[in-house]
Amino acid sequence: MATILIVDDQAVTRRVLSLTLRNEGYDIITAEDGLDALSRLEEAPVDLVLLDITMPRMDGLALLHTLRSDERHAALPVIMLTANGQDSTRKAALSIGADGFLTKPTSSQELIETVGRFVYARI
Repeated sequence: MATILIVDDQAVTRRVLSLTLRNEGYDIITAEDGLDALSRLEEAPVDLVLLDITMPRMDGLALLHTLRSDERHAALPVIMLTANGQDSTRKAALSIGADGFLTKPTSSQELIETVGRFVYARI
């Protein structure tokens, strides 16, 4: 099954997302912020990134820009998952190269469907 990297500075959010997606059969790797995520990506390949925007050290938009600038990760599907659902935030994320955008809180069903759409498109 596919491996998903969940990047969020809130431990509770990481746990809830991990549990939901593990129950669907996905392998999960987690990171607390963008810098932690870059380390995780060096350790193991992933099939999709679920990425919060507001985080310490390196936020989600900076990480997304870094991923899109790196040929190893340029095509990696990234779904932004953030409490900041403002249209300007969505436009900024999509202009940098986000593949999808979910607003917290999102339903388990919407999360599963969105992740599945991107993961299965790669297989």
